[in-house]
Amino acid sequence: MKNSLLRSYKKEAKMLVLLAGLFVVHIATAIMLFVSTIANVWMVADGIDSSIGLWKNCTSGSCDGSLSYGNDDAIKAVQAFMILSIIFSIISLVVFVFQLFTMEKGNRFFLSGSTMLVCWLCILIGVSIYTHHYAHSEGNFFPSSHQGYCFILTWICFCFSFIIGILYMVLRKK
Repeated sequence: MKNSLLRSYKKEAKMLVLLAGLFVVHIATAIMLFVSTIANVWMVADGIDSSIGLWKNCTSGSCDGSLSYGNDDAIKAVQAFMILSIIFSIISLVVFVFQLFTMEKGNRFFLSGSTMLVCWLCILIGVSIYTHHYAHSEGNFFPSSHQGYCFILTWICFCFSFIIGILYMVLRKK
C-alpha cells in the first residue's frame, strides 16, 4: 500500500513538472513571437548599421524610415499572419490554464493543442511568405545582407509551437 501510494505521488510529480515545463516554454514562445514581430531586425546589412523589419527600415539606430515595399500584399500578409500567430498563442495559453483547472483527469488538452497548431500554421505561412519574397531576393536594399535575429527567432518559435501543440494533443492529465 505504501509503495503504490509512493508511485502515485511520483507520477503526479512527473506530470506536474511536465505541465510546468510546457507552461514555461509556451510563455517563452509567446514572448519570442511578440519580440520577433515588433522588432525591426529581419534582414541586416553587412558592413553598415542598417536593418529591415516587418514595419520599418532602420539606419544608424533610427527606425524612422518606412518600408519601400510596405504597400506590397506580401508584407501585409506576413504582418497579418505574425499577429495572428501571437493571438492564437495567447489564446492557447489561456485555454490551457482554463483546461488545467476545469478538466477532469484522464482527458486530453485537445482545444489548447489545436489552437497552438493553428498558431504554428500561421507562423509557417507568414515566415514562408517572407522567405520567398524578401529573404535574399533581388528586392533587398542591401547588396550584401543576412537574416537578423527576428527571422531566426521566428523559425525557433515555429519549432516550439509545433512541439507544444503536439504535446498538448497527446498529453493526459492524470
